[in-house]
Parts: sequence; C-alpha cells; structure tokens
Amino acid sequence: MEPSITDKKINEELMKLLALIGEDELIQRYKKIEEKVQNNEKLTELVEQIKAAQKDAVQFAHYDKPEAEKAAIQRANELTKEFDEHPLVVAYREQLMEANDLLQHVTDMIQYRINEELEKEG
Repeated sequence: MEPSITDKKINEELMKLLALIGEDELIQRYKKIEEKVQNNEKLTELVEQIKAAQKDAVQFAHYDKPEAEKAAIQRANELTKEFDEHPLVVAYREQLMEANDLLQHVTDMIQYRINEELEKEG
C-alpha cells in the first residue's frame, strides 16, 4: 500500500522538525558532551573495570566464596561511584536531562495541537 499524500506531508514535516531539533543549541551541546563521554579512555576503562568486578562477584557467588564476592561487589561499587562522579558524566547527565525536557516540551506541544484539531473536527 502506497503512503497517502497526507502521510507524505506528515513525514516531510516530521523530518523538518527533527532537523530543527538537531540544530538546537541545547541538543548540539548534548551531542558534543555525549561524544566526549563515548571517546574518553578513562571512562571506557572504568566501564570495563566495573563489568569485570561485577562478573567476578557473580562467579564468586556461584562458587560459594562470600568474602571474595563481597570484595568484588565493594570494588564494583567504588568504581561505579568514581564513574558517576566523573565531571564528564555529571555534565552529560545534566545535558541529557535538559535535552529530555526540551523533547518532552515539543512532544507536549504537538499532542496539544493535535488534540485541539481533533476537537474542532469532532
């Protein structure tokens, strides 16, 4: 089934909206900090260390080694805290919340307008 003219128009407008959102300064800042986080060797290393410590904890639990399990969990928690407190991660999460707020606002506006139009038609 071929898309209707209305569907095509909606899709075109959606693409325009996505482009506009992508150009927004707040979204640009979010993308930059996201890239920095993804390319940060220290953070990548921390993630790998956290995964390894968590894996160790599971293995120690499986082999009934509670002290080693406890130490591995403690290590994972320390590494997670270090990750969570890293300035790039803190900045990333702040930008993520701001970007999410913007997208939620846009979504709410669209929903309001659609409901408004539906009420006019009904």
